Amino acid sequence: MNVSAPFIHRPIATTLLTLGISLAGMLGFFLLPIAPLPQVEFPVIVVNANLPGASPETMAATVATPLERVLGTISGVNEMTSRSSLGATSIVLQFDINRSINSAAHDVQAAINASRTLLPTGMPNKPSYRKINPSDAPIMIIALTSTTLSRGQMFDAASTVLAQRLSQIKGVGQVTVGGGALPAVRVSLDPDKLAGQGIALDTVRQALVANNVNRPKGSVSDAQQQWQIAANDQARSAVDYAPIVLNTRAGQPVYLRDVATIEDSVQDVRNYGIANGKPAIMLSVLKEPGSNIIETAARVRDLLPRLQSSVSPAISVDIISDRTITVLSSIHEVERAIALAIGLVLLVVFLFLRRWRAAIIPALTVPVSLAVTFGVMYLLDYSLNNISAMALTVATGLIVDDAIVVLENINRLYERGMSAKAAALQGAREIGFTVVSISLSLVAVFIPLLLMGGVVGRLFREFAMVMTVAILVSMVVSLTTTPMMAAMLLGKHRQLQVNSTNPSKSWIDFHPWLARWSKRLFKRGYQHSLIWALRHPWLMLSIMMAVVYLNIQLYGVINKTFFPQQDTGVIVGGVQADQGSSFAMMKGRVDTFLAIIQTDPAVAHVSAATGGGQRNTANFYIALKPLAQRKVSADAVIARLRSRLSREAGANLFLVAVQDIRIGGRQANAQYQFTLQSDDLESLRRWEPLIRNALMQTPEIVDVNTDQQDRGMQTSLNIDRDAARRLGFSVANIDNTLNNAFGQRQVGVIYNELNQYRVVMELDA
Repeated sequence: MNVSAPFIHRPIATTLLTLGISLAGMLGFFLLPIAPLPQVEFPVIVVNANLPGASPETMAATVATPLERVLGTISGVNEMTSRSSLGATSIVLQFDINRSINSAAHDVQAAINASRTLLPTGMPNKPSYRKINPSDAPIMIIALTSTTLSRGQMFDAASTVLAQRLSQIKGVGQVTVGGGALPAVRVSLDPDKLAGQGIALDTVRQALVANNVNRPKGSVSDAQQQWQIAANDQARSAVDYAPIVLNTRAGQPVYLRDVATIEDSVQDVRNYGIANGKPAIMLSVLKEPGSNIIETAARVRDLLPRLQSSVSPAISVDIISDRTITVLSSIHEVERAIALAIGLVLLVVFLFLRRWRAAIIPALTVPVSLAVTFGVMYLLDYSLNNISAMALTVATGLIVDDAIVVLENINRLYERGMSAKAAALQGAREIGFTVVSISLSLVAVFIPLLLMGGVVGRLFREFAMVMTVAILVSMVVSLTTTPMMAAMLLGKHRQLQVNSTNPSKSWIDFHPWLARWSKRLFKRGYQHSLIWALRHPWLMLSIMMAVVYLNIQLYGVINKTFFPQQDTGVIVGGVQADQGSSFAMMKGRVDTFLAIIQTDPAVAHVSAATGGGQRNTANFYIALKPLAQRKVSADAVIARLRSRLSREAGANLFLVAVQDIRIGGRQANAQYQFTLQSDDLESLRRWEPLIRNALMQTPEIVDVNTDQQDRGMQTSLNIDRDAARRLGFSVANIDNTLNNAFGQRQVGVIYNELNQYRVVMELDA
């Protein structure tokens, strides 16, 4: 059976079929999404819960533990970790790599609903979840700056308008707003004046709640008309709260303004953000697991001009970090490498065949096979990334082999005097089984990669599949298009050379000297060396064994890593200061570190934020200049900055180059994490410094740090329950009073058209 015969007999149909699938494949190339690497992310969902004023221990016991018990029953959870800080708990769920993120989200929502009866009643909002990996670096950071508006006004615009709209973009998992807080009315109470007036803190709280309401009031009507009842029952600004009457003393009312300072401020004054030396609010855009980073970032950039027009013109909205720039640059470099590989393959084929008419036949196999491979990649929902592009580059040297084998066999019969068509028919029939066996043997090499599981299997499965498709397409083209073209071109060439009297010029259409030169070089080089090698078999075997032994030795000493260190042009950093550091101290240290980083010639933009639940930490995001401008790698920049940043006393800034592959869902200030687990908290506190100090003595490791925060200062109250009971106080009364005084307690809600703002009560600093 000759599978090539129908295609040889129908050259026009074969040509049109080849052209059609090639054009379809090229269309697939333009539709292929671009990504840094194949999709290898574990589905990760993070659950957040807040209880303002609660200590980390309280959050862990009353919020994290009930949620963990319910969330732990979800199937497919590989890892569940929680982190409790002042007033906040974050639980990270990492699912099996084959689990659907949307299906897992439904199970998480059901578990949150089931846990509501187990959670404290004072939580301002029920727990929420997001389909993001908190250990991932943002794909884009947008900074809002203004010379006239306050930080609270910028945060309001970012949270109310920009973040809401950006979160709706396909592929965006979460948009976090940092560097500030929403506007609020802050009531700072003077304890001495309260005591002088005999007013309790809870009395003030009740008065604030009672004088700021937004309840239904009904309507009135007569026989002909109806009137809806409205009232100024909601206090919207500090001016509206000042005249609130707390009680009456000696016939005179005591107003809130008499015992407190009331101002329009923000919910949490302990937040600070800065970008390129200017006060800023940062929007961090994190992608959803499984989404395409290039397409997601492009959608964000396309939407930003419209969003800019929806906020105040006094606010400048700028992108200060975009991870897709380096991704696109790397893909373009790989595309150039593919083009260079194709050119070199065609050049080598031409030099060895020594005839351009013969070289053009296998040369067409390369673009046709690659084009069809692009189409199959699109159908398989693959992307054009560094791994798949590398597979295409490697395949370029393999897919031309089948066509050369077929062509040489046809040429052998043709030179014996057969017609071009007869030589093509017989040559394709003789060599067809060999071509199939060669291609299948190459495909067999990639079967282990196709069957491999886990992250490595998912990473290289696309590589193996692209190679397999390219080889199989090359096999089909070599058995169809290649013999058809040989039958057409060889016959035409004989007609052109019918008057030739020099047999050595057979098939040569131009530059016979090049053919003679390459033939002479091949004969003198390869043929003579082959004869010498055959005459010294034991020496050649000895050389081969020495090479094998050397490779074994080199494998033992060569550096090994899970994945090559990447230079994405983005560096993230985390500040760890003394655990007793105040917010004011942290703010000064952030400014100091930022000033040092800005002076580095490789840095394009730098932003930082501190505050929130962790008072002694801060986050830095550093965007580097293009590699052509900075001339050094991201690791070299980190090493250069490390020596300068280490001179600052009382705080450490740990820098890590952002990588496209990051396993796990825990945030850390390092590339590698070692987790200690125990049922006894005291054992963890005893062993953690011992292990950390031992790691610090290892010369290969730098920037050893820990996320354990148990050395901060704390004031503990030991309640005399008998005395409290005699005085008519319960423990709940005492806790409530302390929360009123020191917890930045949110005691009211101001409902506005676009957002809701809080009324915050605390003692004056």
